Amino acid sequence: MSNKAQYTEDNIRSLDWKEHIRMRPGMYIGKLGDGSSPDDGIYILIKEVLDNCIDEFVMGAGKTIEIKIAENQVSVRDYGRGIPLGKVVDVVSKMNTGGKYDSRAFKKSVGLNGVGTKAVNALSSSFIVESIRDEQSKSASFEYGTLIKESDLAPSKSRRGTKVSFVPDGAIFKHYKFRAEYIVKMIKNYVYLNPGLTIDFNGEKYFSENGLKDLLEDQINESDLLYPIIHLRGEDIEVAMTHSKSQYSEEYHSFVNGQNTTQGGTHQAAFREAYVKTIREFFGKSYDAADIRKSIIAAISIKVMEPVFESQTKTKLGSTDMGGDMPTVRSYINEFIGTQLDNFLHKNQEVASSIQRKILQAEKERKELSGIRKLARERAKKASLHNKKLRDCRVHLGDLKKDRRLESTLFITEGDSASGSITKSRDVNTQAVFSLRGKPLNTYGMTKKIVYENEEFNLLQAALNIEDGLEDLRYNNIVIATDADVDGMHIRLLLITFFLQFFPELIKEGHLYILQTPLFRVRDKKETHYCYSEEERVNAINKLRGKAEITRFKGLGEISPDEFKHFIGEDIRLDPVMLDKATTIEQLLEFYMGKNTPNRQEFIINNLKVELDLAELDA
Repeated sequence: MSNKAQYTEDNIRSLDWKEHIRMRPGMYIGKLGDGSSPDDGIYILIKEVLDNCIDEFVMGAGKTIEIKIAENQVSVRDYGRGIPLGKVVDVVSKMNTGGKYDSRAFKKSVGLNGVGTKAVNALSSSFIVESIRDEQSKSASFEYGTLIKESDLAPSKSRRGTKVSFVPDGAIFKHYKFRAEYIVKMIKNYVYLNPGLTIDFNGEKYFSENGLKDLLEDQINESDLLYPIIHLRGEDIEVAMTHSKSQYSEEYHSFVNGQNTTQGGTHQAAFREAYVKTIREFFGKSYDAADIRKSIIAAISIKVMEPVFESQTKTKLGSTDMGGDMPTVRSYINEFIGTQLDNFLHKNQEVASSIQRKILQAEKERKELSGIRKLARERAKKASLHNKKLRDCRVHLGDLKKDRRLESTLFITEGDSASGSITKSRDVNTQAVFSLRGKPLNTYGMTKKIVYENEEFNLLQAALNIEDGLEDLRYNNIVIATDADVDGMHIRLLLITFFLQFFPELIKEGHLYILQTPLFRVRDKKETHYCYSEEERVNAINKLRGKAEITRFKGLGEISPDEFKHFIGEDIRLDPVMLDKATTIEQLLEFYMGKNTPNRQEFIINNLKVELDLAELDA
């Protein structure tokens, strides 16, 4: 008898809209996550609701949006036209239903597929929508996408608009927590792209007068600007750009119809091409493209009719045409930059001179490094063939969907036992491991030459594929996994120093994390609790009424692979490494890695106190 599974009519199922979203959430909102990453699903839910509010503003209806988050409940209120009252239930619960198919109403909208709020509804344990217009209101309540209650039309004296409240489903978004920093960044992007709009987040108001110029000013400390920001505007395009004094690689912030295309796309590629072409023609020199773009920090926003994105999460533009009778995206951007930037440089010779000096400096550095870079690449290629520093994941082999690259993670760890535990317990589809040999070099104050000369950093750079910028970054999440002791903290600090010194955009764009691992295991015959702090340890002992076996994990290598899989799987805890714009990278590096000062010593002692106390307690 054949062992093959039977394939009959009984195997065929038809899922309704909410079942499909809940079964395949990644198709609609990308990766799920717990809120530690800016592209985690809980933020995409907020974005999907906000996109509808922004579309109302763009159409000239409602200049204020209010967002409140308390105890994981999100409320978003706009003052737009309000959903037509007879369609309140349909627009949040029927697929392919919405007002954006009518291009007369929403010619350059963000949400085109009528999916966004349906996904929010299906992935929320509680979802409430209320519309107010024509002095009447109507509301509907849902749980997990199922309609629970629908109100009758009622008189209302409130201002017109729409209010959506939801609580993400904890069964899908496990152990999630909203981080205000990520929400504020999202809000700021919305107001930069929509001057005149005010967004109120938990009582704090955000607005912008100068669009993308404000965005770059918020990103870069003034002392790091090579020259004042160039700000160019057209009917369907806005560009802001400058050069960093300290940064090595290129940094881009790109947007389409208000959507932050974090993975770039045709518009970003066109801008990079147009900038190089314009600079070459302005100076009459065939400078190398890498020298022209080195250290550039730019933001570009375009408006496209019915844009085509590469996924529902809209992180990369695929459109080649602007829409209607407009030219291609490439030719439109080339013409705009070619004319406007050229005009600006002719009128601002000091800026032009600064750019040329930067190009010549980059050219000199590139030529000085050319020989060593070639040798370093060859070493990295040979090393990848026969050493075990990098244990890669299958997401790069081409047999997994592109969207899964959002889940790709590289753990950077030290020591054979620790890397062995992670390697044995990881998800081989999306998780890779890079093993360090001892403490890495302190790169503070060194030039990029050291990246190629030092084997560890050369191989790490090659593994990440970041030599020429983040455009082809191989892992969305880079996680430093070290022991929670003084040596582990030192390794962590040295790695952060390396990234700050040479690849700060990796941190700016939210790719770098610290892995939290438990300090204690508290268990009895029935239950096991993994504790990440002394407080959790005490609570676990109390829960087990004191009859517990307590194990103190002194290092990652002491955690067995069977246990480790719990800490890097669904229950992974990550702390994002973030930069504060108020402090320059030079100031940060000087404080942490420079000469000892009383302030620095006091800071390090205070921040290591928890770990030192735990070690003494264990002894």
